[in-house]
Amino acid sequence: MEHHTRVPIEPLSATRPVKQHSHTHYYVRRVRGSLTNRFVKLICAIFLSILFVVGLLLFIIWISLRPHRPRFHIKSFSIPGLNQATGVQNAQVSFDVTARNPNQNIGIYYDAMDATVFYEDKSIGQTPLLFPFYQPKKNTTWIHGELSGATLTADSAKWQSFIDELSKGTVVFRLDLKSRIRFKVSNWWDSKNHRMHANCQITVGQDGQILPTSKDKRCPVYFS
Repeated sequence: MEHHTRVPIEPLSATRPVKQHSHTHYYVRRVRGSLTNRFVKLICAIFLSILFVVGLLLFIIWISLRPHRPRFHIKSFSIPGLNQATGVQNAQVSFDVTARNPNQNIGIYYDAMDATVFYEDKSIGQTPLLFPFYQPKKNTTWIHGELSGATLTADSAKWQSFIDELSKGTVVFRLDLKSRIRFKVSNWWDSKNHRMHANCQITVGQDGQILPTSKDKRCPVYFS
């Protein structure tokens, strides 16, 4: 007779708790991982938002406190008697310029200002203009100057050059305004001194008066 050995089979219900326990751990890990990722993303978003707001505020402050150079415009310029050969004997140069402080929150301190008139890059006269003064924000200062006598260094040869060029229709001069300035922000900060130059190119006609093309023209400003 054949003998058969029976192998005991564990009931299926005995293995089910193991699978359920494994699945439970899997889903718990997924939930924890998802919560961790969300938390990290939230922290990063908050940090980037704060960084953006701080950067924007610093940019706005920098824009509002960044000094702008003063703006100069030539209003009038004349050399009466320019078309006369003997004009140098009684020559006189007169001009008017406006200086504008365009800054919203910044004032400008000017040291003494000098003016020099050039013809063909050669000085024909120099004169002091203003004593040291303070220019408030959004303020315009009117500057008047005259050169005659000792302040006018144009000799007969230069005056003849004026007349020769004038015979062609116009004469070009350059007015250079020079000063040392510093910017004042509120009551707690002053900038260092800057040597400022404003260069005004001026064309006059045969009557020695500024032409309309040069009047109210903005003068380039640079620091040295």
